[in-house]
Amino acid sequence: MKLYLVPTPIGNLEDITLRAINVLKSVDVVLAEDTRTSGSLMKHLGISRPMQSYHIHNEHQTVVRLVDRILKGEKMALVSDAGTPSVSDPGFLLVRECIRQGVEVECLPGPTAFVPALVNSGLPSDRFVFEGFLPHKKGRQTRLQNLADEERTMIFYESPHRLLKTLLQFEEFFGAERQVSVSRELTKIYEETVRGTVQEVGRYFSEKTIKGEIVIVLAGKEEEKKKVEKYED
Repeated sequence: MKLYLVPTPIGNLEDITLRAINVLKSVDVVLAEDTRTSGSLMKHLGISRPMQSYHIHNEHQTVVRLVDRILKGEKMALVSDAGTPSVSDPGFLLVRECIRQGVEVECLPGPTAFVPALVNSGLPSDRFVFEGFLPHKKGRQTRLQNLADEERTMIFYESPHRLLKTLLQFEEFFGAERQVSVSRELTKIYEETVRGTVQEVGRYFSEKTIKGEIVIVLAGKEEEKKKVEKYED
């Protein structure tokens, strides 16, 4: 009677842990955001377990039924397409209901995209805030306005086709000289991290064909203030 949250590789399949493999072999059912994507990983690992679709579009409908099955004795593992479940992926509702019903929940350590992007950015990592995906339309500008005075390093996920729009908005709300780091295709063959001012990085990507999942790490306001004070000294 247990739910395991199992992180999966964000690109390089060698990043799966031995513990994750053993858990996936031991459970009765693997809940997957996309059974095709996770099915390919399971096949690569030589694991054959029943799989069930669990994604943002059916999350509310299936939570109660899944928890009921776990309460009756099934062990389940929840995986996302890549990274740690419920970090900008479905999973929160299931975890919350399991806790409410007294079901044990265990999250394994493992891959997640924002940690290597943050550490690799060269920006302060002692204090940071993870914002995930910005709203696509409604509430987007309000969110950016609310973050204008944020002093901690900020981390965002973004899709390739919205990256330039986001960098232009960062220039508008945070200033052209704010430091930023953009990582894409993390752990994959064409992994790339571009660092500089918002304006410089925006110019760089405006001349490129942008592919792959994106992590943006943006300096907080306090870091910019320190830089100005240093120049004034």
